[in-house]
Amino acid sequence: MIVFIALLPAYVLSIFYRSFLSVIAGPVMADLGIGPAAFGLLGAAWFIAFALAQFPVGWALDRLGPRRTVAFAMAIGTVGAFLLTQAGSAATAGFAMALIGIGCSPVFMSSLFLFARNAAPERFGLLTSLFIALGSLGNIAGAAPLAIAAGHFGWRGAMMAMAVGFLVATVLAVTLVRDPPPRPASATPDEGLLQGLASILALKPLWLIAPLTITGYAIAATARGLWIGPFMTQVHGFDPVSAGHAASIMAAVMIAGAFVYGWLESRTGRAKTIVTWGTLLTVLGFAALALSGQQSHLTAVALFSLVGAAGFTYAILMAHARQFFPEHLIGRGMTFVNFLFIAGAAAVQSASGWFIAEQRAAGLDAATTFANLHWAFAALLLASVAIYALSPARPKR
Repeated sequence: MIVFIALLPAYVLSIFYRSFLSVIAGPVMADLGIGPAAFGLLGAAWFIAFALAQFPVGWALDRLGPRRTVAFAMAIGTVGAFLLTQAGSAATAGFAMALIGIGCSPVFMSSLFLFARNAAPERFGLLTSLFIALGSLGNIAGAAPLAIAAGHFGWRGAMMAMAVGFLVATVLAVTLVRDPPPRPASATPDEGLLQGLASILALKPLWLIAPLTITGYAIAATARGLWIGPFMTQVHGFDPVSAGHAASIMAAVMIAGAFVYGWLESRTGRAKTIVTWGTLLTVLGFAALALSGQQSHLTAVALFSLVGAAGFTYAILMAHARQFFPEHLIGRGMTFVNFLFIAGAAAVQSASGWFIAEQRAAGLDAATTFANLHWAFAALLLASVAIYALSPARPKR
């Protein structure tokens, strides 16, 4: 499908930029002169900008189409990617990350929009899972390969290569993306940005799906994107390249998990059941990580891998929510759900940085600090999935 050729390279970069910081945390913090709290905010800048952009992106997809939406946003992201390589302060780096977040903001949603408009509904979950799984190669690129490149060329040199890649992906997307055929004239008339948002907020099932949407992806992304590297270096004494290998393993099983989830959903059609059990398994993974992750580096990597594979329910949760959107609000509906995913990640990343800084300031060692963080992650997921269990499995016909 042309969507994969046109937008998958950009999505690989989108995944990379939301997860690369954990691997080069030490050099970046030393170079910019920042601590854990500011580092957490640096990671959150991408997610905050990405999340806020979802509202105009949803409107633009429904009204202007994906081609113009992607072209405008990715041009901004390209500027941010090159700016990051020259950042001399945390403020400049944060601004650059925000620009990159804007650039990445329409990529996944444009793909889902095209899947929803051009493919059969029963294929939506499978196509979404496949797209996410292949895009998660960005997780691997942002792990050991990045650590090795940064070791040879410095973190700025490695990020310059990624900036060039962003420019190439922008040209590819602008050249190949095509808008879907317009809806039939009999379709429900378009609603404005605020009116469409009001219609989405009136969908009661989304309120029961929302808590897990906010926490589920956010916690998995934060564990992989910010803290697995510092955990392995501070608790188990890994060097940056070895920590990058640990992150690569977690990234690889996340890809495998996305494939498995997509296959299960396509075979059973039971999105809610899959998400519920996957989240409960993730809760157990974080609890085990809190209890025994400091005892052995092999145990820690295995448990991070469990969290990555079981917790990557993003695509299936999106497929569950998509069932409740009317045809004329598909773009805005899916971008609203994506806003919850990404806003949650921004909040969790910034809060986790503050949490770790406070724990260390109180005199706790690294092992205890991270154990407390993992207990907090487990508690948040458990509360969210308890609410999610009350949601309907599918719309009433």
